Formats: sequence, C-alpha cells, structure tokens
Amino acid sequence: MVVSQPRMHDDEVETNVELVRYLLASQHPQWAHLPIERVQSAGTDNAMYRLGDELAVRLPRIHWSVDSIAKERTWLPALAPHVPLAVPLPVATGDPEAVFPYPWSVVRWLAGEVATLDRLGNPVQAALDLAAFVLALQAVDPTGGPTHHRGGPVRLQEEGVRAGVAGLRGEVDGDAVLEAWDRVVAAPDYDGPPRWFHGDLAYLNLLAQGGQLSGVIDWGTCGVGDPAIETIVAWSLFPPDARDAYREALAIDDAGWERGKGWVLAGVFGIPYYRDTNTVLVADKITAIEAVLAVSN
Repeated sequence: MVVSQPRMHDDEVETNVELVRYLLASQHPQWAHLPIERVQSAGTDNAMYRLGDELAVRLPRIHWSVDSIAKERTWLPALAPHVPLAVPLPVATGDPEAVFPYPWSVVRWLAGEVATLDRLGNPVQAALDLAAFVLALQAVDPTGGPTHHRGGPVRLQEEGVRAGVAGLRGEVDGDAVLEAWDRVVAAPDYDGPPRWFHGDLAYLNLLAQGGQLSGVIDWGTCGVGDPAIETIVAWSLFPPDARDAYREALAIDDAGWERGKGWVLAGVFGIPYYRDTNTVLVADKITAIEAVLAVSN
C-alpha cells in the first residue's frame, strides 16, 4: 500500500484510500461506492478520510487512540445536544480485520475550515463563543464520565516537560520554560467538582464558517476532571484582548489560569517528538509557549 503521509509514530499503522474502501466494502457496503479522500490535518492520533459529502471515516493511527473510538461513540451523542457548536456525531463503527487491527468509525462530516485567526471576523467574539461552548460543556452532568490524564494534575507532566526541554534545538527558551514550570507546580491542584472538558481545544480542532466558530472536532481526549486544560487555546489562537475576554467569561481564578499555562508548557514535549513529521503542530505549540513566556518573564 502507498503511504499517505509521513509516519508520526514508530509503531503507527499506515492507511490509505484503498484500505478505507476495502473496510467499507467488507463492513458497510452501502457507502463503499462513495468518493473517498484523505483529509490532510495535523492530527496525531487518527487518520481521517472524507466519505462522500456528508460522512468521514476515522481510523486510529496508533494503539493509544483506540479507546477514543468507543468513547466518542458513547459520549458524543449525549454531549451534542447541550453544546452550541456542532460536533462530529458517530454514525457507525467498524471492527478490526486482518488488514487493519483497530476498531474504526464513520462520523458526520462537519462543514467549515480550520479556525485560523484570519478566518475569525472578530477574535473577541470568537473567544466569547468558545467560552460559551466550554461553559455549556462543563454544565453537563459528569456522572460516569470518562477520565483522561489531561483532566488530572498538570504537575504530573514534569518528566515530559524536562524531556522536551532537553530535546530542544533552540525553538523556544528552555530555561525560561523551566522557570515558568516551577511557578506552575507551585499552584494548588484543582479541588472543585469534576467538569467535562474537550481536552484539545487547539485551533486545529476548531472549525469556522462565515467568520464565526461553527464546530469542534477530535474528542479523543475528552473527559471529566480539572477543566484548566481548556485554556490552552487562549495562548495558541487568541490575541491578548480576546485571551482576556475568554478568561473573564470562564471566570478562571489565578490557580486555574496557572495550571492552564502548565498544560501549554507541557506541549514542549511535542516539539522534538513531532519536529520532523508534523511542522504545523510544532508551530502551534511554539506559538502558545512563547505567548505564555511573554507574560511570565
């Protein structure tokens, strides 16, 4: 089979259009005749293929993303009615086969483009709209919700932060990262009730149409716990005025804001890991880290 794009993980499973068509013909033949196109993205855990006009096929790249298929199938239908932005609802699930070892899914295709700043007509309004989404998500009953390490204490990312700094080649100031990290670990852990979080609100997982946010994709890291992880986007996407509006709308206290900075700094691990295979993701991490360091020094 032809490799579609560079592998990001040593034990990544390769996929391509021919594989997707085979899986569909085997398990969901009603869709096997539809056009299939690889979606080029900076996603690290799943490969995405557009299927006709209304659907997409989502296949895990790597073993650690397998659980997200079941999680999204269980929880997205429950969460979708409560949030004001569109989510990619699951339509069908595929089973592992000899040619592909993991479960996979068919989901609704969401129209829109990746929400880069130039595609948002009013960044402050976009920040308020995203805050409304986060607040609506947090208001959902967390009972029985899944856990994910991104909802746990950020101080547990210490090893990854130090490994990331050790692997830098000048992309960001490693000493400044460690100084800022020391302030993060001095902040108290979250002691409030568990809240739902998306867990990866980078601009790469936000969609825009007509200058406004329209959808939120890639829910593999969602769960219940400390919602401070949702502030990463404030540093990676929003300019200072929109960042302030986002924080104010979410009513995040100083400790929560500091823990959110910690999750930004924890992204330093991804710089050496994805340096040669995912330059878009690396650039996003650098942007966010530099924004945090600019206000921390």
